[in-house]
Amino acid sequence: MKFGIFDHVDASGLAPSEHYAARLRLLEAIDALAFHSYHVAEHHGTPLGLAPSPNVYLSAVSQRTRRLLFGPMVYVAALYHPLRLAEEICMLDHLSNGRLQVGLGRGAVWIEHELYGVERARVPQRYAEALDVLLQALTSDRVDFAGEHFRFRNVGIVMRPLQRPHPPLWYGIANPDSTVWAAAHDVNVVSLMPLAGAAKCLSRYREEWAKLGKAESALPAVGLMRHVVVAETDSDAERIARSAFRHWRASFTNLWERSGVPFPLEHILTREWDGYVRNGLAVAGSPATVREFLAAQIKEAGANLVLGQMIFGNMREEEALHSLRLFSRDVIPSFKAA
Repeated sequence: MKFGIFDHVDASGLAPSEHYAARLRLLEAIDALAFHSYHVAEHHGTPLGLAPSPNVYLSAVSQRTRRLLFGPMVYVAALYHPLRLAEEICMLDHLSNGRLQVGLGRGAVWIEHELYGVERARVPQRYAEALDVLLQALTSDRVDFAGEHFRFRNVGIVMRPLQRPHPPLWYGIANPDSTVWAAAHDVNVVSLMPLAGAAKCLSRYREEWAKLGKAESALPAVGLMRHVVVAETDSDAERIARSAFRHWRASFTNLWERSGVPFPLEHILTREWDGYVRNGLAVAGSPATVREFLAAQIKEAGANLVLGQMIFGNMREEEALHSLRLFSRDVIPSFKAA
């Protein structure tokens, strides 16, 4: 059982320079704790994502950490030139001495694609082509590809990743049918869906893995993503979580509201923390409360990884650090022992 951190790097109320400095201080601390990995979102034109260029941000992360695995969750691949992305992946893999994890996906917010002039209807094909070219560029000496959006003929590849054939792949999963491709390509998967939907996805992944005759011991991450806040008492943790969540949630819906488009996840991503908790997507409490919540979710979903969103909204740096330390000291060891 492994535990990592997911981070939108969303607006905290600090000036950007102070915001990045605080995050990097926290990452230095996380590197010394029991967390396995750190995953950062990519968003554009919104306070939800103040790391719109994950590779710029992660290059700093690579130099402020020594042990922690890290990567995007996910690169919004349809917005990239795939050869440029391949080169930057190679750079980050070498800068981190082989710790890069490569999350890939279409991205869930079509409004952000349109900011870059990519029409909503063209995203799936553009993503599929970018993915094919990227994997070819990471694993081959030359790229040949003819598609609707990208065309390359006998392009020589100089940059190669440190991890071969390429850094581990990650994918955010919401549809059980997506597990067919993911299992075939040994992709780590993480679901942020409510428990019933997440359990279906992770169970299907295990089924597809077994169908391919792959060993259970070689199973990649099949994980859950949840908001988590830890303090000495339930009331202290809930106070911190409620305040930070309101700020984070306002950032989450900011782009939708500015665009005049109805927010499609209102029934899941409620306006208040307590509603989010009732949907089974978050926990705030003492180490014992958090352990109980996660144990039930892990068992029901069949997960072997949990990514905790533990730094969000206007949570103060010292609050986040205390929560992370308590989680590392008083939550993770109980699952390791089990």
